[in-house]
Amino acid sequence: MARIAGVDIPNHKRGVIALTYIYGVGNSRAQEILAAAKVDENTKVSEWNDDEISRIREAVGIYTIEGELRSETQLNIKRLMDIGCYRGIRHRSGLPLRGQRTKNNSRTRKGKRKTVANKKKVTK
Repeated sequence: MARIAGVDIPNHKRGVIALTYIYGVGNSRAQEILAAAKVDENTKVSEWNDDEISRIREAVGIYTIEGELRSETQLNIKRLMDIGCYRGIRHRSGLPLRGQRTKNNSRTRKGKRKTVANKKKVTK
């Protein structure tokens, strides 16, 4: 099993698909990495030799990925929350930030429903 950027890459998958297991590497970036390393996209990871794996590691090293990318994203969110902008306030309160409606949907962000009891009517 190949280990690239601290992630175990699955052996039984094609190179392009296997590289997407790394956080921050999607399909198009995986194609760029393999092209830079001069490795065929369709070969399986188990067929890669040590020289190809080292070239892929070098090509991956150019990009911001895994832990560095995660921490950068968290710092960006923290900055928004600290300056108190609209997006930061929505992050702080756990609501969707990109203009979605919240009356009926957005259960993923809001969490499980919290039922609020109705006010009892006064009888005479």
